Amino acid sequence: MQLVVDSAGVVRCVYDETIDLSSLGSPRIARASHVEPDAQGLWHADLSPVGGPTLGPFARRSEALVAERCWLEAHLSNSSHRR
Repeated sequence: MQLVVDSAGVVRCVYDETIDLSSLGSPRIARASHVEPDAQGLWHADLSPVGGPTLGPFARRSEALVAERCWLEAHLSNSSHRR
């Protein structure tokens, strides 16, 4: 789990259950993306909730989920993608 701490002490990460985030303070959890199929059954990762692109299409949902996580982790410290 990649944790990014900004100069104000705010911790940002892609949520998973590796650690109990409440041990760092009161978590504020927000959706960063949507992984959905299209009419042809192909999968897309829509990162517009954090100002990102739509990734895909992918033949499998698992591929879209991997691309989603990679993009989010690569852009965690980019302040322009802050909610």
